Amino acid sequence: MKTIIVLLAGIIFGIGLVLSGMTNPTKVIGFLDISSSWDSSLAFVMAGAISVAFPAFYYAKKHTNSALGEKIELPEDNNTVDYKLIGGAITFGIGWGLSGYCPGPAITSLLTGGYAPFIFSLGLVMGVLIHFQLTRKS
Repeated sequence: MKTIIVLLAGIIFGIGLVLSGMTNPTKVIGFLDISSSWDSSLAFVMAGAISVAFPAFYYAKKHTNSALGEKIELPEDNNTVDYKLIGGAITFGIGWGLSGYCPGPAITSLLTGGYAPFIFSLGLVMGVLIHFQLTRKS
């Protein structure tokens, strides 16, 4: 039953990405490009996401188990700004700005059969593997 609920949640998330335009790189780049005709519509998508995530995280901080009975494991509060955080944010921002994709919408866009989300996803996997190679403890 848990698997079905998780699958349904993923499908709803993917549909939401498509309906909101997050899988359209032109729309995303229009949102990121504030110097020309800025497309503010994705700001409303982000506000909607925050309005859903905020109560969920509030619930998670107050409980040890999810509504499905799974153990909730949140990262410890860490307010440290270090080179890893800054480097990751810069890398994400450059990738998002150049391609118009971030990981969730890119994976959803793989279903369209286009080559751009495939190339982005391949680069994402390569970046993760490079990160693991560079940060693994010998």
